[in-house]
Amino acid sequence: MADPSIQTFCCHKPRMGNPSVSLMSEFNSTTYNIVCLVSSILGCLGAIYQMLPRTDKSLSRRWFSLTSQRGRQIVVWLALADFLASLGVSMRSIVKLNNPMTTIWDEKEIIFCTILAAWIEYFYMVTWVWTLLYAVDTWLAFCQRHGYPKLYHTVAWIIPALLTTVGLTLLYFPNADCHNYGTSLRDTTFIRLLPNYVLMYTVIAAVMVLAPCFYIASARNADSLVSSCLGQVTNKERSVVQAIRIRFALTVGMFAICWTPNLVNGIIIWCTWGNLSVSVLLGLWYFMAVINPLQAFFNSIVYRRANTKIDFQFNVRLTDETTPLLPANINT
Repeated sequence: MADPSIQTFCCHKPRMGNPSVSLMSEFNSTTYNIVCLVSSILGCLGAIYQMLPRTDKSLSRRWFSLTSQRGRQIVVWLALADFLASLGVSMRSIVKLNNPMTTIWDEKEIIFCTILAAWIEYFYMVTWVWTLLYAVDTWLAFCQRHGYPKLYHTVAWIIPALLTTVGLTLLYFPNADCHNYGTSLRDTTFIRLLPNYVLMYTVIAAVMVLAPCFYIASARNADSLVSSCLGQVTNKERSVVQAIRIRFALTVGMFAICWTPNLVNGIIIWCTWGNLSVSVLLGLWYFMAVINPLQAFFNSIVYRRANTKIDFQFNVRLTDETTPLLPANINT
């Protein structure tokens, strides 16, 4: 699970009257962390599968591929971030299984917990940005325009770092006492908890809104691009265009399935704070524990090319993939 709610559990032990106590005890439970560990391991395997070097099984119809040279490399960077995020979840689960921190909040344990929280939040945020950039680059490709690889990397790695730093700095400093607040306006929970929620959920919501817009614009250009490349549109070409549109829908749908529960979780928490529905939140958190780390596994399916095979000899021939649709190299 990758959610701002988890970051607050790295803080010092709250007063027993705090509504988060019962939720925190479940977060430290063996069952919950086993679920996180299994799903994160599957996520790591899916990311590794994506990063394996590939070659084309045939040279036919590569003009309609959305993961040729530049698109393929975007997917690899997305997979790398997915792997590191899932690795962070698995490490956190292993630590919790061996030391659930149910009785003593040691300063060293809190520091280690915050480092893992920052690691997970940062790399998942990177995956969200790469997901959006893939949609942007797909649109540019259908417009027969070059990509902007240096800008992509700047946006994908720097912006999440800034957002993570701001959100967690406001949460953990000047002390890691996230739960025990007074009643004055300046001491309210919103001052330290809300910014991290807003920053994370804004990125998720932006991808959910903007990525479909770029894919819709790309789909509108698909017919004309196929006609200009082949000089004709037969039933076979129409089926290819339809397959591209289905792929766009699956990509958007996969992201929505993985991260909509997080948005719902945030709405529930901030609308019912002080009277949290523990049973509802726990059910939602277990679902998030399964679905969030599986993003990498789902990505290995929706971003997979049907006309490629894994090259176990690690003989990557990326320079062979030049097509009318994606003529530019992401490293240029």
